[in-house]
Amino acid sequence: MTKIDIRTALKPIYSATARWSEIEVPPLRYVMVDGSGDPNSAPAYKAAVEWLYSTSYALKFAAKALGQDYVVPPLEGLWWADDPADFIARRKERWHWTMMILAPDVITPDMFDAARTKAEGKLGDAPATLRLAALSEGQCLQMLHIGPYDDEGPALAQLHDVEMPARGLTFNGHHHEIYLGDPRRSAPEKLKTILRQPVRRA
Repeated sequence: MTKIDIRTALKPIYSATARWSEIEVPPLRYVMVDGSGDPNSAPAYKAAVEWLYSTSYALKFAAKALGQDYVVPPLEGLWWADDPADFIARRKERWHWTMMILAPDVITPDMFDAARTKAEGKLGDAPATLRLAALSEGQCLQMLHIGPYDDEGPALAQLHDVEMPARGLTFNGHHHEIYLGDPRRSAPEKLKTILRQPVRRA
């Protein structure tokens, strides 16, 4: 049985350089959970990530039973704040987020329902916002950030104040992060995170 690595199959989506560059992102489906608050301290954030992985691995095993195995993709997140300045200034208690893990095309709504039920057998009642949903981002700017998450501010300021105005672009969706590193196993200075911003012509 061949195991598909989605990061390889969708390499332009899951790779980036140290400079902001334009990319066209196709519609993709994700297992998602919504929440708000500081991801370092909000219990809802920890629970959301636990649910995403439990459900995503149940989906992987269901697909494998059909002869279509794959590597579970990395954790991703959409982030925003009612006041954009709170995001740049890292006032995390004011943040909102949607955490998510990509689901390959083989996954059906029925498979998702069964995976959610299986996860509930281990974790209890599922979050009300746990869902399988499509995300259409289209034109985006993205770059690879290496280092602690809290050091992203200058790169985002460069994006908002220089890159987007110079290209005649404006916001067209929430800030998107793809976590290629594991903070439990990697030193903060070695963490790799793709930063992505959906955009449109201003």
